[in-house]
Amino acid sequence: MDDAVVAVDNRDAQPGSAANLFQRFNQLPNTRKILIIVAVAALVAAAIGVYLWTRDPGYKVLFSNVSDRDGGQIVQSLQQMNIPYRLDAGGVISVPADQVYDVRLRLASQGLPKGGSVGFELLDNQKFGISQFGEQVNYQRAIEGELARSVESLSAVQTARVHLAIPKQTVFLRDQQKPTASVLLTLFPGRALDSTQVAGIVHLVSSSVPDLPVKNVTVVDQNGTLLSAIPELGGAGPGNTMLNQRQLAYVHQIEQMLSERIQKILEPIVGVDNVKAETTAQVDFAEVEQTSESFKPNSPPNASAIRSEQTAEGIGTTGPQPSGVPGALSNQPPGAATAPITLPNPPGVAVNTGQGQTSHKESTRNYEVDKTIQHVKNPVGTVKRLSVAVVVNYKRVTQKDGGIKSVPLTQAEMNQISNLVREAMGYNKDRGDTLNVVNAAFADRVLEVEGKSFIEKLTEYLIAHTADIVKVILIALVLAYLLFGVVRPILRDVIRPKQEQRAALAGEEGAVALTAEELAQSEVEAEAVAEAEATAQLAAFSELMQRAKDMAKEDPRMVATIIREWLNTDPGDKKAS
Repeated sequence: MDDAVVAVDNRDAQPGSAANLFQRFNQLPNTRKILIIVAVAALVAAAIGVYLWTRDPGYKVLFSNVSDRDGGQIVQSLQQMNIPYRLDAGGVISVPADQVYDVRLRLASQGLPKGGSVGFELLDNQKFGISQFGEQVNYQRAIEGELARSVESLSAVQTARVHLAIPKQTVFLRDQQKPTASVLLTLFPGRALDSTQVAGIVHLVSSSVPDLPVKNVTVVDQNGTLLSAIPELGGAGPGNTMLNQRQLAYVHQIEQMLSERIQKILEPIVGVDNVKAETTAQVDFAEVEQTSESFKPNSPPNASAIRSEQTAEGIGTTGPQPSGVPGALSNQPPGAATAPITLPNPPGVAVNTGQGQTSHKESTRNYEVDKTIQHVKNPVGTVKRLSVAVVVNYKRVTQKDGGIKSVPLTQAEMNQISNLVREAMGYNKDRGDTLNVVNAAFADRVLEVEGKSFIEKLTEYLIAHTADIVKVILIALVLAYLLFGVVRPILRDVIRPKQEQRAALAGEEGAVALTAEELAQSEVEAEAVAEAEATAQLAAFSELMQRAKDMAKEDPRMVATIIREWLNTDPGDKKAS
């Protein structure tokens, strides 16, 4: 019975092996074999096609923003070199990633791409006998092309055009004019230039052209927006009366610094998230230069400093004037001089003598005058006024019953907080600073409600990825058709004989089990029959023994004679008998 069970197990394991499947395949008709091979080949081809369709081919950008003329020449060269390529919107040409640098070098040897603007290479092909005007025009075109290439190297700039207006040089200073420049930018979609980048472009153009001031450079984008009208560049328009980005950032930095300083000093006292501070700063960005000249009152004469002094003295006589007829008689020399008897008069005192003597003295003194010349340049970015508002939450007090209650701060605590805020902000009453500290209960925090529900987010995702979703659905439909329309019938044909064989084996196993039951029942019956026969034999033996005993009792001599004959009889004769 055990051997039968083992045989059944072995036959059940054989149909699932590869050899049995191959044997079943060989037993199929030729048409069925061809159908199975075609289905498997189609399935493999579909899987390879789906893989090639979904995977990235590994293309990398070769050139971008190429003109139609350059793009046509590049495509023609790629076709001649048998290199696969792909054209995208915006003049983007892509080739396989492993051939990008090789293709660039090969196209560069052909002078591609030539580009929409020309630089100093324009001067390499100068014609003999060109006029001075032609040389000047080519030189200006070369500068414009080089500047356009430099500006296009910026990440946010797609294309650029530079126009220069260079006046003719003249020997008259009053007739000299400064050059001007105009820059037209085409930015990439979604990109923008800040004031620092615009200033960089303006200074780049200004530094490339001799005698070109910064204020004579105009930068315009593709929408016609004037980008160079900013205060740092001296641009025209309302930009001169408005704060620029750096000034606004400086004001915001001051306000944020003061607010953080106030919160930082109060949070250890009132707790985190229990204080809010806001600061408004008025900053003066005016550039003021002041020159003053002052004269102080004259000093006392004794302390004054003499700058210069001039003195003139003279003494003369006034005798009788000549009279009469001019001649020798009227023109006589004076008489002999005699020594005076009296002392001379003090200086500055004229005494009329008999002869009319006079004295003259003149003195001029120049004193230093105090003069102060002061040149003052006020610093830029001076804080003119600060306004600070602080809100402090109620403090939480634990009650006797264990509950928490919010109570307002006391006046002493409010005064302490106000003093700390004044010191932290640098309060200056003369400057006009103001401070307002309020103690109020903060509102309970409300959980932020999401702006968009799950359905809205799912709808936006489906709309944004419609192409990918359609691709996945098509792939799933193709695979489902191949699986349930082709593979499943084939597997059904291959597996059905196996199932029938398993059913037959199951029937044989049932038959074997039935035979075993019959054998067991027949064994039981045989044992019963054997037991009955043994009982009958035992009963017959008992009966014979009883008869022998009775015979021995009735005729002992005959019993002894029979036993003597058994003992004297040969075993062979006994066996024959």
